[in-house]
This record gives sequence, C-alpha cells and structure tokens, in this order.
Amino acid sequence: MKVERDEPVAIVLLNRPKQLNALSGALMDELVAALHELDDDDRIRCVVLGGDERAFAAGADVGELASATPIELYGNRRIDQWDAIRTLRTPLVAAVSGYCLGGGCELAMTCDIVVASETARFGQPEINLGLMPGAGGTQRLTRAIGKAAAMDVILTGRTLSADEARDAGLVSRVVAKEAWLDEAKRVAREIAAKSPVAVRLAKEAVDKAFEAPLQVGVEFERRAFYLARASDDSTEGLTAFLEKRKPQFGGR
Repeated sequence: MKVERDEPVAIVLLNRPKQLNALSGALMDELVAALHELDDDDRIRCVVLGGDERAFAAGADVGELASATPIELYGNRRIDQWDAIRTLRTPLVAAVSGYCLGGGCELAMTCDIVVASETARFGQPEINLGLMPGAGGTQRLTRAIGKAAAMDVILTGRTLSADEARDAGLVSRVVAKEAWLDEAKRVAREIAAKSPVAVRLAKEAVDKAFEAPLQVGVEFERRAFYLARASDDSTEGLTAFLEKRKPQFGGR
C-alpha cells in the first residue's frame, strides 16, 4: 500500500497489482490502520482511496477465503474492517479505475464520494462462487441503486459500467480514463478547503439519512446545524461572506 500526504489531503493507494488489488487480510489490516492514523491527524481534511489503472480492487482474496473455515471467518472478524472504515470522521473519496468488484465494490461504497474512470466496472459477483456479498453489499448496494437493480446485479453477477453506475446512483462522477486520480484529488482538495467541523457534521447527517427514518435524520440534522453554528469556523465563514473575502477555516 502507498500513502502520500499532500496536506490537507492524503492519498492512499492499494498496491497488489498482480492480484488486481485483491483484499487480503493483511492488506485490509494495513489499510484500516493507515486510514485511522490519518483520521486522527487534524492536518488531514480529506482522504483519496484508490488502486491503479487496472483495478480499484477486484474483490476479496479468493485463496484466503477458500482455505478458511466458517468458524475461522467468524472468529477473525475480517469483515468488520469494512464497518471500521465507514465510521471514519474524515471524508473519503474513492478513485476507481478498472475492476471494482465484490469486496472492492463494498469498499468503494464505504466511501463518501466515488469518482470513476470511464473504464470502471462495478459488481458483486460472489454468486458465481456459490457465495453472496458479506461486507455490506446486499445492504449498501440496495440503498444506493434500489431493490430491482441490486437484485439484478447480485443474483446474476453482472457488472455495471461507469455510466450505468452513475445513472443508478452508485457513482458521483465519471471522468476520462486518464483523469480518474487527478479528479479525485481535485474533489478532495475542494472538500478540504471547507470547514472541517461543518464537513464532518454534514457527512454524519447524510449518513444518517441513508440509514435512519426521516424524522430521526431531521432531528439529527437540526442538532448538527446548531453545533456547526457554535464553531469558530461558522463565525469566520459568516464574517468573511459579509466582508467579501475568502474564509480561513481553522477546524474549531
């Protein structure tokens, strides 16, 4: 795995090219540790997560999966790592080129924004191995693209093109094949220029809308709004607007 810091942005790239960035236990351990370290660093305000041109991640490491017993899979709690990524406070921008399948698609869905190359292919092909998604695929994909489309993808194992994924609501932006990483970095820098307090609260509120009933989400949003207004960043943003200047957000 490669980690590059370009404060206030960090870039984390999966680096198992021969295996199309298959998500082994060791790679997931390394990824979660790196992301949590960046999440604890106030100098980092947004993280880009990507692979390479051929693959974001082509899925789980099938060799590891085939050699593990069900009890071992239950005991090692590997699948919990996807949930650990979902709970990060710092926004995650997925930079997807090529294959984004199985656990890789589930990993992309834990991110907040997905920027995809026109070459990207998304899917949950576990059904072809006599399995089903286990790291949130049946739940997050259904919420992202709806029951009918999710059933089609999961039960047939077919893949979605980048344009299909965008039109279905899985992908935020589709760009030319040579721009997948640069565009993700540009989006991350744009987010990092905003108030970290407001960004984190807004991220939590949108996640709440994704997961909770409407009234619960509205009540959460209202409390988050008041908390955002109590921040120094809010005072700076409002003052800068009235003074017709660019705000300087300190994250407080």
